[in-house]
Amino acid sequence: MASSTVPSSQPARPQRPNLVFRQLRGSRSPAEFAAAVRRAAREIGERVSCDARYVHRVEAGEIRCPNYAYERVFLHMFPGRTLTDLGFAPRSSVRGRRTRAAGDRPAALPENPANATSETSGASEPYETHNRYDPYDEFDPHDHEESDVLRRAFMTGGGATVAAALSPYGLAPEASAAQRPVRRAGTSDACALEEAVRRIRVLDDRHGADGLYRRAAAPLRAAYELLEAGTTRQRTADRLYAGAGELAISVGWLAHDSGRFDDARSHYAEALATARVTGDAALEAHAFCNTAFLARDAGRPREAVRAAQAAQRAARPLGSPRLMSLLALREAGGWAGLADRTGCEQALVRAQAYFDRGPAEADPEWMTFYGEAELEGLKAQCWSTLGDWTRAARHARRAAELQDPHFTRNIALYTAELADDLARGGHPDEAAQAGMRALDLLGEVQSSRVRSMLSGTSRVLLPHRRTPGVSEFLDRHASLPRMV
Repeated sequence: MASSTVPSSQPARPQRPNLVFRQLRGSRSPAEFAAAVRRAAREIGERVSCDARYVHRVEAGEIRCPNYAYERVFLHMFPGRTLTDLGFAPRSSVRGRRTRAAGDRPAALPENPANATSETSGASEPYETHNRYDPYDEFDPHDHEESDVLRRAFMTGGGATVAAALSPYGLAPEASAAQRPVRRAGTSDACALEEAVRRIRVLDDRHGADGLYRRAAAPLRAAYELLEAGTTRQRTADRLYAGAGELAISVGWLAHDSGRFDDARSHYAEALATARVTGDAALEAHAFCNTAFLARDAGRPREAVRAAQAAQRAARPLGSPRLMSLLALREAGGWAGLADRTGCEQALVRAQAYFDRGPAEADPEWMTFYGEAELEGLKAQCWSTLGDWTRAARHARRAAELQDPHFTRNIALYTAELADDLARGGHPDEAAQAGMRALDLLGEVQSSRVRSMLSGTSRVLLPHRRTPGVSEFLDRHASLPRMV
């Protein structure tokens, strides 16, 4: 095993829990406090992907100094306090960083066209401590500035910029092995990869998949280049494999939601293979979860049931009732597709019982979308598949009402589901009203799934053109630009 590259002038610091931050959380659970952080961020126009895991990391002392977005949110939540008042370390003391006076220049970066663009200007601004997960991790003198370039490229760059920034030393992922200099992947690469996954999920929540899929495929190729580069630490290798698998699932979902089912199946299979290679039960459960959803949408309900059951076997030891709830809903969707009402109802009962146990520390980070609104929305889809339009409409309406405004794409989806259920249930006027609300959201959301549902609703409503409001919906729907 390679010896540590930590300079002798940078001795390892023992990790110190942030007891002040823990006290500020009070009686709220980590998940509840994370939700409060996200609400506070929206109040000031910031976007942070705070979850229970992040709160645990802060309280454990793994994050000695938050990035600037979190700093603004925390100071908004606790006015009159400074970062040190909240238990964080001063920025100038963070390992691998230093406070730069005006006119100071950052250390030279590897030559890379992406570094010269305005998209990465100011990239040396710290986003988190270098030792984001492991206080005793390696310190690579190249990583310190490069990690910020990677992270900033993910936040602001297009697919080509992201892929170039993520690849070792800025090489495009298509470069041949003979052209590529040898450099082992490090902690900064794992951090950038994890941030890419979060950023893609945030963008999908707000805007849908259609405009993101092709851009997100480039960083996925670059992620697997990182795995080929290798690393000297098993912990970093585990993070890289998990990050690459989660990124494959995220890109697969973008393909899935934009109607590219074959592409989605390939990405999910890639994630599943990565999970099996590394023995990562959480990643395996996630990959099977999405495979079940895809199989249902692709008209393979029996495969959906089997994949959902496989996901539950993988997830059972993880200790997350909310994950088990979602997986039971995936199974219910498969039973509904098989027209097995009894099997569907039994799975729905299990899903509700697991959900009622509440959030847990073991809940995966990717499940931030899964709350009561999603529970109701997936129930609506099951009852719709079974042809119970009244029950489906009731759940879809509740889903749209409960959804956090951040999840614009899901609000559009639930509203389109409601419109379709109302139309098929014999309520054309109400269906047209819901359809108009869904059309209003298409200015922000690019989702083939939502548009396909609205197309189906318009066909059902055609015989009711003379009903008040229906003709307006049909005309407006007909005027939508065609999808490329």
